[in-house]
Amino acid sequence: MGGLLFGDIQGYIEMNNEFVIHSNQSNRVEKAFSFLNEFSFDKVIYGINTGFGPMAQYRIEDSELNALQYNLVRSHANGTGKLFSEREVRSIMICRLNTLALGKSGVSLGVVKTLESFIKAEVYPNIYEHGSVGASGDLVQLAHLGLGLIGEGLCSYKGEQRSVSDVLKETNISPLQLQLRDGLALINGTSCMTGVAITNLIDAKRLVDTTILLSSSINEILESYDDSFSSFINNSKMHKGQRDVAQQMRDHLSDSKLIKRREDHLYTKTDESQQKVFKNKVQEYYSIRCVPQIIGPIVDTISSAIEVIQNEVNSANDNPLTDV
Repeated sequence: MGGLLFGDIQGYIEMNNEFVIHSNQSNRVEKAFSFLNEFSFDKVIYGINTGFGPMAQYRIEDSELNALQYNLVRSHANGTGKLFSEREVRSIMICRLNTLALGKSGVSLGVVKTLESFIKAEVYPNIYEHGSVGASGDLVQLAHLGLGLIGEGLCSYKGEQRSVSDVLKETNISPLQLQLRDGLALINGTSCMTGVAITNLIDAKRLVDTTILLSSSINEILESYDDSFSSFINNSKMHKGQRDVAQQMRDHLSDSKLIKRREDHLYTKTDESQQKVFKNKVQEYYSIRCVPQIIGPIVDTISSAIEVIQNEVNSANDNPLTDV
């Protein structure tokens, strides 16, 4: 499976397409975990048998390694403020799963399988908007996601606030059993800011499309000339956004009976073209005839942001990474 495209992610978030883990993703995860499990024996590896951050100088006893991962998730699940919406949490989970499924974090297969089960069952752990560590990533927000995966805390299920443990019993989902460095891998990344950015971009694209449709309608109501959104004029500029907006306007107005052709009114000898003071405007106001130039840069900005976010969704973001 190649990297996720923005359209794919949008389909998964809006549940137009079913989100499933593909076999090659599972194989990558299992291979990386098996390698790391064997490679880490009798070595000092950050996040597996050391403390975290400034406590990394302290080695953790073998008998406490499992507790280390659980304590990391629980200690960082201390967010505050408003809860992210179910839609935003779904986007966050999809981003985290796709990143971990690259097989570069060395997580156990249980991590991605449990995430997949939560997504399919529409179980959304409570994630709070405030309380991140900044440069280190979305530690607090992703810790709340991890807390839900291990069966603790609260979640939103079918529009209601419920105990995660109760919901997991109803949905026959087993709580995640953290292994090796699963806790660190779950919280160490950018999947929260990426997931929220995706929902914002989906909304921004819809708003722009609606704006272009309304702008086209206004041009039609005012019986404007068609050349302001013509192919020749707008393709004379090299800005893709401007060209795309003009194309959308042409599509919207292709069957219009009100939009005028300049050659029918001003380029031939008609009563209208012979007037001393023209009753109808020779050129519409900027806000009417410069829609492609005004909205085009916004389209370009959204496209650029989508490229950045799409790249991040398909990137590994963890410390350390596992090179099999």
